[in-house]
Amino acid sequence: MRKSRRKLRPRSAKRRRPPSSSRPSRHRRVPDLRVRALQLLTRREYSRAELKAKLAAQAETEEELDAVLDRLQTEKLLSDQRYATQRVVARAGRYGNGRLRQELRQRGISDDDIAEALPEAGDETERCRAIWGKKFGRPPQSAEERAKQVRFLQYRGFSGDAIRRVMSGAEE
Repeated sequence: MRKSRRKLRPRSAKRRRPPSSSRPSRHRRVPDLRVRALQLLTRREYSRAELKAKLAAQAETEEELDAVLDRLQTEKLLSDQRYATQRVVARAGRYGNGRLRQELRQRGISDDDIAEALPEAGDETERCRAIWGKKFGRPPQSAEERAKQVRFLQYRGFSGDAIRRVMSGAEE
């Protein structure tokens, strides 16, 4: 059996933990709210409500948290409008305006910001037609199949008008 050729350090050379009094306390290890908010915002956009929920556990008071969020908005580092536009553009290829509007409301975006962001998605009827074509590709052969296709598009959040146009064009 071979012996290990590792050199052993003398006991005095081992690394030791500093005494507990010099270790940072748990309170000091938690980065301040602004730094944590900036770390989150560098990864992706957040709505004010989402960021507030993420940082709430680290904030000592709600006023402190609101002050940090207000400052980030003043510096244009946090923007519900920018978040809404980014979210709409990213998800418009799969969902209709109704679903996009609902998702943004759930994330705390105002109706004004939603109304400004939705035109970025493009024409709803064209998106509906593209999704219908990808999923089904052929006109419905029966009333049951037509109902199934309509339900699918409704679930995706397309308006009744857009669905009607697509389905009437498909049956021609």
